[in-house]
Amino acid sequence: MVLHQLRQFVRHESDTVGSLVLERSMNRVQLLGRVGQDPVMRQVDGRNPVTIFSLATNEMWRTGESEVTQGGDISQKTTWHRISVFRPGLRDVTYQYVKKGARLYVEGKIDYGEYTDKNNVRRQATTIIADNVIFLSDGGMKEKA
Repeated sequence: MVLHQLRQFVRHESDTVGSLVLERSMNRVQLLGRVGQDPVMRQVDGRNPVTIFSLATNEMWRTGESEVTQGGDISQKTTWHRISVFRPGLRDVTYQYVKKGARLYVEGKIDYGEYTDKNNVRRQATTIIADNVIFLSDGGMKEKA
């Protein structure tokens, strides 16, 4: 079943609408990590408000003579992700209950964009647009006053 579904994405099976060809594609991100800062809510130019926070994920590996035995050093790399929540119900719950240190599972899509900073310099930004946030711990998760 899963193999059949994957083949629909991999093969050049596409739906044709007139002369327009619509191929299936996927932009999916799953992250499990800890919140690095309390969320903030922003609204730019009267557009929909957005809740923004950072999420840290860690990758660990053993280096040294043998990665199978207990010898060697353990190395770790932390990657920080910018998470943006636009969905109204999820946006509000995330803003209200997520705190620094909370452990979260986030699903969404990756988005690349540009913005101009306060010094009028164009910068690139990578953001995860969350469409699902699952609270995995209550450590750091308290209602804001």
